[in-house]
Amino acid sequence: MGSKLLIKYKNVNIYQQQLLVLKNVQLEIHAGEFIFFLGKVGSGKTSLMKSFYCEVPVNEGSAGVLGYDLTSVSENEIPFLRRKIGIVFQDFQLLTDRSVYDNLEFVLKATGWQDIESIDEQIEGVLNQVGMFDKSHKMPHQLSGGEQQRIVIARALLNSPEIIIADEPTGNLDLETGREILDLLYNIRKSGTTVIMATHNLNWLELYKGRIFRFENENVIEIQNLSTIETVTVKEIVENDEIVEFREIEESDPEVKGV
Repeated sequence: MGSKLLIKYKNVNIYQQQLLVLKNVQLEIHAGEFIFFLGKVGSGKTSLMKSFYCEVPVNEGSAGVLGYDLTSVSENEIPFLRRKIGIVFQDFQLLTDRSVYDNLEFVLKATGWQDIESIDEQIEGVLNQVGMFDKSHKMPHQLSGGEQQRIVIARALLNSPEIIIADEPTGNLDLETGREILDLLYNIRKSGTTVIMATHNLNWLELYKGRIFRFENENVIEIQNLSTIETVTVKEIVENDEIVEFREIEESDPEVKGV
């Protein structure tokens, strides 16, 4: 694990349209970490993630991300902060009217890249990294869900970010494809990029080691292991004629005792 401190929140309250979503957030995240944000829908995971890149403002407490003070960051500084953060959305958000290559070229040009040779080289590099180099001229609708998510990860990597934020990146994928996406994100973390992933799927926490933050009752609590999450819902999903156990947080989970 790297020692460089990338994110530090102290006594932060997060609001969505004047409604308190999270209170008294204490958070430190370092370079090279794999972080899970665990919690049911509406627990504040996405709001906290959006606060990292100033989509949700931080007006109470102290909050630093990649050297920027989020309580006083200017409108002019925000684009520079966002270039250091790659975002992977659950619903892909690819531009449907242009090819994979053109999707990636659009992002690079929008963030200041001008040299065509450098653009080509960067696009080739990220597509190779996610195993999608041969799909560069395909349209999004010609790709499977897993392939589209790989392109979204490639897009997030374009500006060599220090942090990747992945909000339920496997939510629209089957288990096998989801596992491939987690493998990819985990390997990105091994190269030194910090990955912060929101999920409600306990399977991933068992398969991939990382720090776990539980979101519940407006609180963010770091937990040391999954044994503290006592109540889960078990669903049976048929995959290739086999029964696969799929575990989720139950709506009525008891409070997790934090550390």
